[in-house]
Amino acid sequence: MKNWVDQMLSHPLGILIGYFSVAILGLIVFLYLFELVARYNCWNEISRGNVAASLATGGKIFAIGNVLRYSIEAKTSIYDTMKWAFFGFVLLFAAYLLFEFLTPVFSVDEEIRKDNRAVGIISLLISVSLSYVIGACIY
Repeated sequence: MKNWVDQMLSHPLGILIGYFSVAILGLIVFLYLFELVARYNCWNEISRGNVAASLATGGKIFAIGNVLRYSIEAKTSIYDTMKWAFFGFVLLFAAYLLFEFLTPVFSVDEEIRKDNRAVGIISLLISVSLSYVIGACIY
């Protein structure tokens, strides 16, 4: 199987399909993990017009994509890309948990559920800015 994958990745179209597949899979898995720990249902909140949830989720999507971008730009193998992306995702996840922990005055998830847009914007900016820091360490 590995030889077939390596052969496929020797062609530019195979590289595109391979990295795109890894990106989509990573996005689905890590958004699902964020959804599991959040005290609100992101997609239900977005469907009812919760802008704060949309901002926070959009920040997570951007951050995951940005970490993947840096993992791909490192120009290593697709296996190394998956490894570095995984470590980057773990760091993003840890930052998400720390953000909730380091704000003892209020619950970030509860405020986002209440559509507190200020908290949604801060959540977005933390996700995006940390994705650049993580990416710089990968690259």
